[in-house]
Amino acid sequence: MKIVPTNIKDLFVIQPTVFEDARGYFYESYNKEVFKSHGIADEFVQDNQSLSQKGVLRGLHFQNPPFAQSKLVRVIIGSVLDVAVDLRKASPTYGQHFAEVLTAKDKNMLYVPVGFAHGFAVLEDHTIFSYKCSGLYNKESEESILWNDKDLNINWGIENPVLSEKDKSSKKFIDFVSKF
Repeated sequence: MKIVPTNIKDLFVIQPTVFEDARGYFYESYNKEVFKSHGIADEFVQDNQSLSQKGVLRGLHFQNPPFAQSKLVRVIIGSVLDVAVDLRKASPTYGQHFAEVLTAKDKNMLYVPVGFAHGFAVLEDHTIFSYKCSGLYNKESEESILWNDKDLNINWGIENPVLSEKDKSSKKFIDFVSKF
């Protein structure tokens, strides 16, 4: 397993070592000791999974402290453009984002630490997205930032995504007050 730092501190792309043969494939999608050796010491307590069609966009979501969550995200079937936005006030990359295409074929993952908003745009029909969370879901602490906020300047590659009502009415980044 290769854990690759991104241009944003504490945000990592995880590239598993995949063993393939005529029967199929095998790989470790998580190894506590390997992650810990790279400074990722989260205990994951909840797993989530979603099914979405091409053109769906989910995000940019997060939970505020004390219910903030880190996430380990991956695609089981299909592909997404996965995006994380740094919300940590003291970070030199505050307000900056990182985007990575995650695919079932490549089996790559993204580790999103506490203090980031997260979202993804679905690139293929019948995409199954999975994520491990370091905290339990808490509706009262959840918040979201507008997916197409001009200040964030994220190129999602989708002009008219399918959005939830929540994602249509999210805050603009300029109106957001970080609790991280």
